[in-house]
Amino acid sequence: MDIIFLREVRLDARIGIYRREKSITQTVELDLDIALPDERVFKSGKIADTIDYAVVVERIRAALVERHYGLVENLAEHVAQIILDEFHAPWVRVGIAKIGAQPSARRVGVVIERGREK
Repeated sequence: MDIIFLREVRLDARIGIYRREKSITQTVELDLDIALPDERVFKSGKIADTIDYAVVVERIRAALVERHYGLVENLAEHVAQIILDEFHAPWVRVGIAKIGAQPSARRVGVVIERGREK
């Protein structure tokens, strides 16, 4: 499996279950591993034959503006579905961390893996 990856992508999100979190944005950090749908890009060298990570980041940024997410798990699931459905990746690993949400930890979050149904 051939994978493109993005590490430590920082975006603002409306996320959290506590009252104070419902009226603010917080920085989240994403790590993504995205399986390429096929091997065409290795022969063609064309961006059209791969998953454009800049477009992925902008799509996720747009999703974060669309709504408030209660849990990091909900956000991770939504990001995974976007990548599988809109970018046609066969598999994705999504790690999302809230920064500074817990005083005793630098980051807290979740990592999920999803694949498309065949």
